[in-house]
Amino acid sequence: MKWRSLEESGPETDARRLREIFAERKELIAKYVPAETQAIHVRAVDELKRRRLAANILRVGSRIPEFQLQDHDSESVSSSDLLAKRRLVLCFIRGRWCPFCIGQMEAMNLVLPAIERAGGTLAAVSPQTVKQAFFMRDQHKLRFPLLFDAGNNIARQFGLTYRVPDEQQAVYQRAFVNLPFVNGNDSWELPIPATYIIDRDGTVLYASANEDYAERPEPRDILRVLGGPQGLKPA
Repeated sequence: MKWRSLEESGPETDARRLREIFAERKELIAKYVPAETQAIHVRAVDELKRRRLAANILRVGSRIPEFQLQDHDSESVSSSDLLAKRRLVLCFIRGRWCPFCIGQMEAMNLVLPAIERAGGTLAAVSPQTVKQAFFMRDQHKLRFPLLFDAGNNIARQFGLTYRVPDEQQAVYQRAFVNLPFVNGNDSWELPIPATYIIDRDGTVLYASANEDYAERPEPRDILRVLGGPQGLKPA
């Protein structure tokens, strides 16, 4: 299955809402992925919802844990570096193998100039290795840092992590999604997707997470919050 990037889709689609982009990908999945495989993914998401994982994440008003991670170029990047001059939009994603992560990152990449005009900066965190982060950034022409969260240590402190169930592991392995190779460990642990806006003092201003990896906040909603009363209005 070939996932079109936003640039491949043409400039006329650049302004599409993220839910429209995701709806297109869901249609392809419904068309080409066997029903029994789709059912396994649905059961995995339902179990995470039953556990109410998203209800227990780091919330608005909390202080984020300080961190220091390697980026896609193996350079050390700290939370204090990212927050030194601007508010931070921080996205937790699963990896370059996930079409919904790719769609979200490409959509966020398109609004990066508006994020910067609104007084913010953007970074993404995933458990995938530095090499995988480099490939993702290069392939999709992303213009913001992709940070390697080894062993999901930071995601765990944000309350986002879970272990992929055995039947879903088998699906990923059949689809050549080798998480032990991609993430550099055999934990089979991932974060649920989450997006945060963090003030310069480390206080969470906005938090959105969803157990369903095919549901993410709209970039324009992120811009609306970022350009709020104490920020610059996005153009």
